[in-house]
Amino acid sequence: MIQINEHYTKLQSSYLFVEIARRVEAFQQQNPGREVIKLGIGDVTRALTPSVVQAFHSAIDEMASDQSFRGYGPEQGYAFLREAIVASDYAPRGLAIGADDVFVSDGAKCDTGNIQELFDSAITVAVPDPVYPVYVDTNVMAGRSGAWDRGRYQGLVYLEATPRNGFVPSPPAGPVDLIYLCFPNNPTGVVATTDQLARWVEYARSNKALILFDAAYVEFIRDPNIPHSIYEIPGADEVAIEFRSFSKTAGFTGTRCAYTVVPAKCTAYRADGSPHSVRDLWSRRQSTKFNGVSYPVQRAAAAACSRHGRHEIRQLSDYYLENARIILEAMRLIGYSCSGGQDAPYIWVDAKGAGSWDLFELLLHKAGVVTTPGSGFGRCGEGFIRISAFNHREKVETAVEKITSALR
Repeated sequence: MIQINEHYTKLQSSYLFVEIARRVEAFQQQNPGREVIKLGIGDVTRALTPSVVQAFHSAIDEMASDQSFRGYGPEQGYAFLREAIVASDYAPRGLAIGADDVFVSDGAKCDTGNIQELFDSAITVAVPDPVYPVYVDTNVMAGRSGAWDRGRYQGLVYLEATPRNGFVPSPPAGPVDLIYLCFPNNPTGVVATTDQLARWVEYARSNKALILFDAAYVEFIRDPNIPHSIYEIPGADEVAIEFRSFSKTAGFTGTRCAYTVVPAKCTAYRADGSPHSVRDLWSRRQSTKFNGVSYPVQRAAAAACSRHGRHEIRQLSDYYLENARIILEAMRLIGYSCSGGQDAPYIWVDAKGAGSWDLFELLLHKAGVVTTPGSGFGRCGEGFIRISAFNHREKVETAVEKITSALR
């Protein structure tokens, strides 16, 4: 008989954002015609920028002619995009990342979920709490956890991020093998300093561990003292993989393009302790399981890396950061403690003793505003909600007015 992967049965019945969508749909069916403003899921709302659109159109025109048509592209991504990424994101910071270290994909969610396939099922995995659910769920699917118990999976090491440590966890006392970090953080919106990241890099080097560094929101960093890449920390190229995305940077949530950086020095180990190139493993995995991002999308992404493109996407992120400032100031004005909203597009709000889902329901039913309950990101997220700055300005301003009225 055909048997299922029993590890899937450990998963909670519904993915967080599916459950939110279900509750919102039920509310709308009960309240037809009532406006609902969505500040929950981190989906962008503004159009692609002119440079990106022009490059997209030009690439589509190329595909319309036999002479310039492109079929299968390289699984790692076209050289023109990988070189543009290095020139745009790494070379200006003096980082020794080469085009061969860059792997283009259709999303950071896919890459952060798939990367765990490279490693043994018996490794010890450390995840922040609160955490982007994909990090946890994919390791549960792979059999690296025990059962769900009191808001956590047995066998995983949880790195608690709380107000006491400024939502930036420190390395654990004991050894772990695989570490997930995300800065600017989703969901808390906090950033990590050079010293904080240096402690993690030193820990990974000392314990022969590997850091999976999700930098999907790097475009929103405005503080010049905050690292934009983990490779700004000496030695990180030996112990860290970095994930970036055009989704929030350039509005590609519906266009789909991201990339993962795996430096040549990045090392994991065989059972006998001998070193093995992680880049070679990821290249082999991608060439087997991935057929590459479409040519027009890669041309559009390369345009986002150009001088004009960088200027345009800076304006785009400025727009969302202004939304975040409006939300942050409004929540603080009515007495709520918040983090984020300055170098990140998320505002992490202390619910002042209310349950996460309770505050979510209150804001949905009284204000018609969708947020994200913090408990969906982990046990340490209980008692918080996340508010996203991704929406049009007028909707954000209306939402803030409604939230203020509902909570006063």
